[in-house]
Amino acid sequence: MTIASLLEPVTGQPGPARLTHAADWMQGRTLYGGASALVAYTMATRAFSGLPPLRAGQIAFVAPVGEEIALSAEIIRQGRNVTQVRSEIISDGKVALSAFWLFAEGREANALQPAAPPENWPGPPEDTQEVTHSFAPSFVAKNFELRHGQTRGEDRGATVRRWARLTEAHDLDPVSKLVLMGDVMPPGAMRVMQRQGPISSINWSFNVLDPESRSRDGWYLAENASQHAAAGYSSERLRLWDADGQQVLDGIQCVAVFG
Repeated sequence: MTIASLLEPVTGQPGPARLTHAADWMQGRTLYGGASALVAYTMATRAFSGLPPLRAGQIAFVAPVGEEIALSAEIIRQGRNVTQVRSEIISDGKVALSAFWLFAEGREANALQPAAPPENWPGPPEDTQEVTHSFAPSFVAKNFELRHGQTRGEDRGATVRRWARLTEAHDLDPVSKLVLMGDVMPPGAMRVMQRQGPISSINWSFNVLDPESRSRDGWYLAENASQHAAAGYSSERLRLWDADGQQVLDGIQCVAVFG
């Protein structure tokens, strides 16, 4: 099912909405984080047309997001260059996801610092092997093609890295694709868990480095790396690079590690 079908009920008008095609994007009992964030982002952009490019997002995953929801969006502040918008997904009368979006026009650069190239570059996606979906969540198996992003046999530490692209035809704008794909990898903490157990994203904050990104053949190198894991939580860094090794998204996330 196309992502456009999932987003069709998001009209930009506040109130109830029924995500009739949510089943293919579910991760357990909730909508996959990237998909639920995209629903909130789409609500913001359809509620207020003509917004500048997205530069950053802050997402709080509060409670499970299912098929029956309500949506809201409001402009918190609109300046000459920057517009800040809050959008929320309501489930059972309570906030299930709260998102704060920063839209901003580009300006003449007074500081230039290119993002560093990825360490241990795995090579372009077309030169790497496919990843089977035998252990992947169903939403990944149904919607994404994966290829290896780490050299076989290397010490992967607490890092999960894969090439990923959507398998279906779509008309997503570049930023919507980054929002949808930015959270596609499982937390890096899974590499260092002492025993199998559930994991759950609590929040996600990211900066968009290239709002016009159109990576070759739709491939992005997605990486989640645990920076610190203890007391049942992991602090994760989430990054996306395009097929040429240019970083396009930079984020952090708090993950609950159960079991």
